[in-house]
Amino acid sequence: MRLIILLFLIVVLVAACNSAVQEWEAARQALVDYFSTLNQEQYSKAVALYGGSYESLVAMNPDNNSFDLEGLWQNGCTINGLQCLEVRSATLVEQDGGTFVFTVEFNNPDGSRFVLGPCCGADATQMPPLEQFTYEVVKKDGRFLVMDLPVFVP
Repeated sequence: MRLIILLFLIVVLVAACNSAVQEWEAARQALVDYFSTLNQEQYSKAVALYGGSYESLVAMNPDNNSFDLEGLWQNGCTINGLQCLEVRSATLVEQDGGTFVFTVEFNNPDGSRFVLGPCCGADATQMPPLEQFTYEVVKKDGRFLVMDLPVFVP
């Protein structure tokens, strides 16, 4: 009888681990897809993968209709300074229920690693270069949504 109970517990634990791996991998894939669609100028698909605020995009594009989400993404990626790059790597650093936090590195269009250097008159000691960026993905209504905008370069 103890053997049967032990086997049952092992099966339950393995199933729970597989489910958790599937969850974070699905969240990671949503993150990769989000950046890929932006990079490939498939803005309608990006709208479906984004769950964060559009406030910054609306503020950067006061002449655009705030309901034209595809247009906001297009301007964000092409004229407003959002870096709509392909993901080089995305590593899960935290999971709390349906919220997943990843550290992400990006590729430049030439395939080299994207590095955000100092800006606005600062030097590398005042503003060290960044190669890794934090992104949150949330599971809502069975869908995984990225909550953060791409890196901004003024």
